Amino acid sequence: MSAELGGRTGRQGKLSQWLRGRRPKETGADDAGREALLLAAASAGLPLAPAAYPAPGYRCSCDRVGCPTPARHPVSFAWQTQSTTDRAQIERWARHQPQANFITATGMVHDVLDLPLEAGREALERLLASGIEVGPVAESDDGRLLFFTLTRGTPEDEDEWWPCELDCHPETMDEHPGLRWHCRGSYVLVPPARLPGEQSVHWVRGLEHPLPDPLSLLEILTDACARYAGEEPDHAGAGWPLRH
Repeated sequence: MSAELGGRTGRQGKLSQWLRGRRPKETGADDAGREALLLAAASAGLPLAPAAYPAPGYRCSCDRVGCPTPARHPVSFAWQTQSTTDRAQIERWARHQPQANFITATGMVHDVLDLPLEAGREALERLLASGIEVGPVAESDDGRLLFFTLTRGTPEDEDEWWPCELDCHPETMDEHPGLRWHCRGSYVLVPPARLPGEQSVHWVRGLEHPLPDPLSLLEILTDACARYAGEEPDHAGAGWPLRH
């Protein structure tokens, strides 16, 4: 992504408004801004797939009775193979499903380090003050800050790979309030996304920022999470992300 995203006219101007959190009021302009942001995410290499969206009464658009994660999950069980960066496909989805949120599948091109909002904001301030390169960052109004990074991929030594089985399932999220590392087999909502109660997921640092190595952020992120949890940072144990 380049500085062209900040253009003042046409689609670029609308995208710039979205990145600053100033959404156009007109429905048509709102749709154009949404589509532009989704295409920008795809251009940055983030594979996308359609997700559920809020329904009246804090419900989910899916058919599941008592959905535990309304508007926060993919529509298809095949989301891992369905996820794509193909512009034409994303345009079709966005235009045929104008209310849909979108997820981005992690562990292919990018990972996401997902922190409690208070800890995440503290960490972001420290990272920027330290001159450490920070990539795109999204904020979820339900209390999380999402740091988008390069993926660790599949290391030669599988013992060095942090799987997401304890982190990625929405039903288990409340049990693990600290740092979640979304990598292979996981997903997050990609902005712009709507949550129940007129909440949203939105960019606080846009896609013009290159994806950093996750390990360059990890120490400051885990320290912030340890303070958030009222613990002393422990880089050899509890302060690190959950892993198998």
